[in-house]
Amino acid sequence: MASVDHLKSRKGAFRIALIPPEVLGALNGGLLETVNLNEFLALELPLLARSVAGHVGLDAAHERLEDTLAMLAAFKPMQRHSHIARALYDMTAAHAERDAVAHRLATHASDVARCWAVQWITLSDLPLAEQLVAVRRFAADSHFGVREFAWMAVRDSVIGSLDEALALLQPWVADADPNVRRFASELTRPRGVWCAQIDALKAEPWLALPLLEPLRADGHRYVQNSVANWLNDASKTQPEWVETLCTRWVAESPTAETRYIAKRALRTLTKSTP
Repeated sequence: MASVDHLKSRKGAFRIALIPPEVLGALNGGLLETVNLNEFLALELPLLARSVAGHVGLDAAHERLEDTLAMLAAFKPMQRHSHIARALYDMTAAHAERDAVAHRLATHASDVARCWAVQWITLSDLPLAEQLVAVRRFAADSHFGVREFAWMAVRDSVIGSLDEALALLQPWVADADPNVRRFASELTRPRGVWCAQIDALKAEPWLALPLLEPLRADGHRYVQNSVANWLNDASKTQPEWVETLCTRWVAESPTAETRYIAKRALRTLTKSTP
């Protein structure tokens, strides 16, 4: 197998048509991570799915997978990934080394393959506590796309057991890894993006203060933006509470980090002020 190391430091093409054939071939072969949305959208999923199946020890020509790939065009782009993940998961049902297959998928060179592994968590019907244990490696993944799939994968379970989730996530906001801290914030955003809303936190955002307070002066911009966006979500239903909280935070923690979070959190309210 030819090395693709020389491609890993590339800058992503700003148009799909400009992606070099060598890069596209390596992406579809499951040898490279995508570096931007154009590469993600340019993937030929049937090629990638068959490549990944072979890499993890599954039959790339399995009837279950082929049936799914034949129907992909009928689904929306993101739904296609869910169907591929489900097909691969079903193919492991009678596999003698199911755990080994799962590990190979979770550590695959392709970020998209790891996204499929994330979706296995929701297919496994695990209780929330075990889902969070399983998803942590993906919450800390080096690839942004995998981290986004991670919080979206357990969002519905969190909504269904919100009090338990808020308690289980408290150690996460003290984690040394900013990706893990950000995961706890992003996962519980009242509104979020491309996901179900958390009505309980829209109505009573203060329920999540045990997660938010430790992050009010976080030193990592990735975390700061998530906390600010969390509060901006809340400002659309509880504006006075958000204003009071931000005022208190800046008074108690007069740092550049806290001021940044407060300013970004209040951006919607600031725009609506005459």
